[in-house]
Amino acid sequence: MSVSEVYKAWATLLALSLATVALTLVSGASATVVGGVLLSLSGLKARTILSQYLELRHSAFWMRLFDMIIGIFLLIAFVLYAAPWRA
Repeated sequence: MSVSEVYKAWATLLALSLATVALTLVSGASATVVGGVLLSLSGLKARTILSQYLELRHSAFWMRLFDMIIGIFLLIAFVLYAAPWRA
């Protein structure tokens, strides 16, 4: 992994983290929508770490597998968060 790729991955993670912080400061938005966007941002951060730092981008099989696992996990987390039975 070259230094420029490390900086690009770091800048991506920094931008996604700043977007997460900015989103928490938004007022008037639906809590369910904000929760969904926050989960999406966390999924993008996980994908960046897996593809860049762990270099899974070189293996399409493993990248797809982890994308699927993370996607299913985030979907389940969102359904549990947005469920009408939560207090």
